Amino acid sequence: MNEQKRKEIALKRFALISPVLNGFEQNAAAYFRAVCDQPIDMPHYGVREYSPKTIRKWMNDYNRHGFEALKPGFRSDRGKSRKMTPKLEEAIAEKIEAFPRMKGSVIYDQLVEEGKLTPSSLSRSTFYRYLANQPSLQGLGGESAARTKRFAYKFINELWQADVMHGPRIRDGRRKRDTYLICFLDDASRLIPYSGFAFKQDFLTLRHFLKEAVQRRGKPKMLYTDNAKIYRTQQLALICAGFGCSVVHARPYHAAGKGKQERFFGTVRTRFLSTISTEISLDELNESYWKWLDEDYHRKEHSSLGKSPLDFFMAQADRIEHIGDPAVVDAVFLLRSTRKVRSNATLRINNVIYETDYSLIGSTVEVRYEPEWVGQAHRKLPLYIDGTHVGDAEFVHLHDNAIKRRPQEKTTAKPRSEDEPEEQSSQVSYTRAVKGDER
Repeated sequence: MNEQKRKEIALKRFALISPVLNGFEQNAAAYFRAVCDQPIDMPHYGVREYSPKTIRKWMNDYNRHGFEALKPGFRSDRGKSRKMTPKLEEAIAEKIEAFPRMKGSVIYDQLVEEGKLTPSSLSRSTFYRYLANQPSLQGLGGESAARTKRFAYKFINELWQADVMHGPRIRDGRRKRDTYLICFLDDASRLIPYSGFAFKQDFLTLRHFLKEAVQRRGKPKMLYTDNAKIYRTQQLALICAGFGCSVVHARPYHAAGKGKQERFFGTVRTRFLSTISTEISLDELNESYWKWLDEDYHRKEHSSLGKSPLDFFMAQADRIEHIGDPAVVDAVFLLRSTRKVRSNATLRINNVIYETDYSLIGSTVEVRYEPEWVGQAHRKLPLYIDGTHVGDAEFVHLHDNAIKRRPQEKTTAKPRSEDEPEEQSSQVSYTRAVKGDER
């Protein structure tokens, strides 16, 4: 089991205990019994039965030691190949592409009949787990026919919805570029914790906007998103778990679950975008948008609430939970990358070489950093093992490492006897290499 799998297991365990941690389930014992009534599909381990005592232990471990305590220890059989081979994955993809409405059980039976897999080499549970972990395949089995019910949370910051809308094409220097409106919406009050236009809809932009939202409006207990790539990154799940938030994904191709966001985007188009010119810069667009949010949208009465989003939100201001220390916020939102320290005590981040203490050679460490730190000579990157800070990685100055030390002055130099070997320089000599001098 590698570090990636350990994180996936920890995130799954956190998802199971988070309803109790966040106060959605008041009776923890009854909730744990209900969870254990059905087998649980756990990453790496597969479908297993767990006792309420085990899940309670996970919750106690989290309360005592945080997210890192939910990771399992390494197994002795780590490094073995998976049963799902690339060839079999390709066969499954071809079958689903040809018959998109075929159920998983039928696909499995057909692949067995065609000789592309055998029950002894791949069990049904492993096959179904593979399908469940593929976002594009989760509509199998007639889920599209399920009924949709309207929902709304009673209290603020219980659930935030996140989504992206295509914005106007505006000026950027001498050319025009597409923009994207990245938005977080509080489900109960319809207030926008933070939102803005950007030229990119990537994870780093999403991370920046989420950090602004949390700092301004407090911590959400759940984050509800669609299945876009930027929402399914492990980085997002780890960041949210760091401040006690669960990431919940909507069913694929199920737009009804994001109705409040779609309604807000419609309001943006009709009441804001229709009033602006596209001959503006990104900063000017955002300044106008934020002014519209504060003066118009947040203060107008919402038909479903009977009051404005701001009034609804502020009426429950006592429920807002801030992370607190800005330094803690910064630490929670750092990017995390797993690296193995090489035999020369170095590692690479974004193709930039860093060096650390020789005692960490061979260790697998987690590097936490901001993207702009990488390549800055003065900036050290903190290293962690199982959540414990074990050292820092320093930028490698290759030129400085190759500079020859200056010899001592002749007046103080000790005379060398004829039998004493000449002192060798640690600097590579191009002339000697050309002449074949191995000294």
